[in-house]
Amino acid sequence: MKKKFKLEDLDCANCAAKMEEAIKKIEGVNDANVSFMTQKMMVDAVDDKFDDIMKEVVKICAKVEPDCKILM
Repeated sequence: MKKKFKLEDLDCANCAAKMEEAIKKIEGVNDANVSFMTQKMMVDAVDDKFDDIMKEVVKICAKVEPDCKILM
């Protein structure tokens, strides 16, 4: 399953790169892209674990950029 999300208050390109790198390491994630310029994130992951994977994604994003919000 591939889904796109809008990000709010992502402050730097370096943070976006850190988020993307960490998300790609989550088991079940096929691909991920975090764009600072467009303030958007794409996550491609296995269907049956997508909700659990997104919980991990939210934790990672909060750790890297505490003010960033993922609008679902």
